Amino acid sequence: EVQLVESGGGLVQPGGSLRLSCAASGFTFDAYAMSWVRQAPGKGLEWVSVINRAGSTWLSDSVKGRFIISRDNAKNTLYLQMNSLKPEDTAVYYCVLIETSLRGQGTQVTVSS
Repeated sequence: EVQLVESGGGLVQPGGSLRLSCAASGFTFDAYAMSWVRQAPGKGLEWVSVINRAGSTWLSDSVKGRFIISRDNAKNTLYLQMNSLKPEDTAVYYCVLIETSLRGQGTQVTVSS
């Protein structure tokens, strides 16, 4: 069974940092591209970042220069390092197995003073 379990969210002040993790199981993690998406209150899903099998990355313009996506294939884990957080980054963040569009339960990130 494919499982994706996000963690690392929380409440942080503007300008702060968080690192999200996504533990993957049930599939050959290093064979697939992965992504992070988010959903702000009352809004639709927004693509945040993608990393392919080779480690090449893509970031949305809204987070470019502030967020970094990475993966540790030995640990079957996807990461999202989020720096210089803004209130508009407040959302539930999900990791996604792109091949199947499967996502985890999400982790809440709230940026507020």
